Amino acid sequence: MVRLALPDDLPALHALVESAYRGGSARGGWTHEADLLEGQRTSQAELARVLGDTGSRMLVMESDGALIGTVTVTRRADGMAYMSMLCVDPALQAGGMGRALIAAAEDCARRDFGATVMEMTVVAPRTELVAYYERRGYAQTGEIRPFPLPQFDHLTMVVLTKALG
Repeated sequence: MVRLALPDDLPALHALVESAYRGGSARGGWTHEADLLEGQRTSQAELARVLGDTGSRMLVMESDGALIGTVTVTRRADGMAYMSMLCVDPALQAGGMGRALIAAAEDCARRDFGATVMEMTVVAPRTELVAYYERRGYAQTGEIRPFPLPQFDHLTMVVLTKALG
């Protein structure tokens, strides 16, 4: 089941994001950044800020009362929305949950923000992740952006978009 995140979800949501992106537990899945980046991916305070932002929707997937996935959709200008922080519990990856979260994010972007285009970025060295999104209808725009954290300025971000029908 996919639903909007609630303030009570923040501790479990933070643990999920950290386990999927960084550290040893992330290596149990295939979508992690653990070999590229160090340190914390986000904080509970940052997640709370996103949760309280009327221009963002944080969706969570749960199973038997446990959070097993999440994705964030943010309104952008000119009919565009931005998808970020897509992750699934590393022990449960490759079971279609990411695909379901992407579909939920796209539906949310159309419904809540009137978006006609979804944009996202992927860390450039993650070519297998770029290919995953391409299989889901996203296309590289040719635009490369700097990584958002200056301590990792050796990395860049590939920009992908998809028209939302």
